[in-house]
Amino acid sequence: MDTRTLANHGALEAVVLDLDGTLVDSAQDLAVAVNLVLAEIGMKPLALRQAQALLGKGADHLMRSALQQSHQDATGEALGPDQAERLFARARPAFQEHYGAVNGSYASVYPGVFEALDALQSRAWPLACLTNKPSAFVPPLLRAMGLADYFSEVYGGDAFPRLKPHPLPLEKTCQALGKTPAQVLMVGDSGNDAQAARAAGCAVVLVTYGYNHGRPVTDEDADGYLDSLAQLPAWLGLA
Repeated sequence: MDTRTLANHGALEAVVLDLDGTLVDSAQDLAVAVNLVLAEIGMKPLALRQAQALLGKGADHLMRSALQQSHQDATGEALGPDQAERLFARARPAFQEHYGAVNGSYASVYPGVFEALDALQSRAWPLACLTNKPSAFVPPLLRAMGLADYFSEVYGGDAFPRLKPHPLPLEKTCQALGKTPAQVLMVGDSGNDAQAARAAGCAVVLVTYGYNHGRPVTDEDADGYLDSLAQLPAWLGLA
């Protein structure tokens, strides 16, 4: 654990948490859904590690990237723009269907998550979940994982005109919590979360076990890095 603290550490009063790669390991769910789509349109499946490296920028980015990766694996060449758009037009609704059926089936809550959320909830800290995952899939996954009751605010990637790393979703979430950005800590697993927090004016802590597009999360600009979310209350001075 990186134990750096902030000059305004004591000003923090609420926490916004990412979902995939932070609270829940959903990579296998997403990989299964992606491969069901690829099979449906006659393309080569991806390995779990390949799918995992594509997570974090929303479902459309995931599916576009998966189509490109699958085609390159099979042919050694990139998809042309027109072919890529034709395939995506077929893949997008298929992904919505397959992921809706799979969502939560292979996912699991990371160790330490319940301990952290229980500690924060017991001290009446407002909690929000902010993810780039499409909104329709977020409440069902939170319910399936036993996490839904922790959050007063839950926002998916289509709740706002822009996705993280744009600051707008985090700014709007701070407003919904009734807090200024300086009072809110963003907890995530990727550069998307770190960049959104920096641009919005929030503090940010990153977990080291998430996805981050295959790059070391400690390379991202953050105020701290946690090997387990169970370390968060101590980082906040609550333990």
